[in-house]
Amino acid sequence: MESVVALFREPKQAQVVLEALKARGFDRDHLGFALNDAIAEDDLAQSTGISPEAGAPAGSASVIRGALVGALAGVALTVPIWLLLLLFPVTRIYQVGGLYGVLFGFIGGLALGGLFGALAGSDHGDYVQLLRRMGVPAVQAEKFNASLKSGHVIVIARDPNSARADEALSLMRRHGAVKLDEVSGRGRLQSERLGQDGH
Repeated sequence: MESVVALFREPKQAQVVLEALKARGFDRDHLGFALNDAIAEDDLAQSTGISPEAGAPAGSASVIRGALVGALAGVALTVPIWLLLLLFPVTRIYQVGGLYGVLFGFIGGLALGGLFGALAGSDHGDYVQLLRRMGVPAVQAEKFNASLKSGHVIVIARDPNSARADEALSLMRRHGAVKLDEVSGRGRLQSERLGQDGH
């Protein structure tokens, strides 16, 4: 199965190209899109009848990353207080309590960070993994993901027999996509046709 991936600046552009693909006979089950704005995503799904793509689950990496950041934040917030307790002779009697504070800051930060890491990873998932599974090279998948985070819309057309990928690519280019390498900031992006071999 060959996939054509394009990035558009506005959801309206994505809507027009999705409608054009449907009009040309592309099955709605083989079309998809992704964007970070939940309201615009819902509007686009309702107006086109096409389901949004869910990124691959973020998995344990986001939980571990969140836990580590939380633990470091907990320690960073409590160690200065403990050092202040050591600095002043009058408060040195509270130094053991300060160590307990550092310990609880570490444990609390670890737990909360892990929880928020799990929740954050479940919102939109990992689009880099999704695109990689479709055959998009890692560097381009990262660029697509960064552009998605900056407000662009990804449109995906899957061609089960690899016969109509060129047609999908041509339609996407005609409807306002630009080359991924020409993107800077919030500029417009063009289709990138990617097959099993990544070309």
